[in-house]
Amino acid sequence: MKHTNLTLDLRSYSHEAKSHQHDYHQLVLPIAGHLAMNIGNQEGHASPQQAAVISAGQNHEFAASDLNSFVVADVPAALAPELEKLPAFIPLDGALAHYVAFLHQNLLLKQPQSTSSERQMLLLLIQLLQERFGTAVQVDHRIAAAISYLDHRFNETISAATLAAVANLSQRQLNELFRRQLGMTPQQYLIEKRMQQAWQLLETTALSIQQVADSVGYSNLSAFSDRFKKHFGHSPSHFRQSNK
Repeated sequence: MKHTNLTLDLRSYSHEAKSHQHDYHQLVLPIAGHLAMNIGNQEGHASPQQAAVISAGQNHEFAASDLNSFVVADVPAALAPELEKLPAFIPLDGALAHYVAFLHQNLLLKQPQSTSSERQMLLLLIQLLQERFGTAVQVDHRIAAAISYLDHRFNETISAATLAAVANLSQRQLNELFRRQLGMTPQQYLIEKRMQQAWQLLETTALSIQQVADSVGYSNLSAFSDRFKKHFGHSPSHFRQSNK
């Protein structure tokens, strides 16, 4: 089944070996016990000292040898593409282990109003994992300046000429260098940034769809809805109805 929303719940696994794949990313965060796993071609364990990251479409086998409990997050691939670049097995230091325990306690105290908070906490965890274990990319300082400008002003109208001036490059040079280093054009990067932010706002706030559109730089609701549906395969209202 295709997941179009973040889900976070508690799961335990049997000793019977199973193998499958799914079209969403999955984080297996340990609470108790061990889960032997083969993710792609990498063998390891999800254990009290180590979490597992399963990328969308990646075949994985798993079996438990003892009583176990895990916080499991199913994450739509389009919402967190950076998870594809993380290692399959990630060591948990004291800070990350405490954060997982915090997620666990919130799930045990499950309240209807806590759903939004859980999603925000999960998004923060993804960001922390990316910062600690993601592959650092050496970006030309001129492209870094353009990225910083887009990151901070994505909800504004940004002309190609303005962005080129920020990077101290011609528009042609900016497009070529940006594409070479990030695999996309500045315009594609801006759209991705806006869509990711829109998804998070739909998931974690009670803002109306028009307010979400305004927050990410779209004054025209129809244009925002069309772009969102093209990007994620579903309309903004689909996610708002799912959350309700």
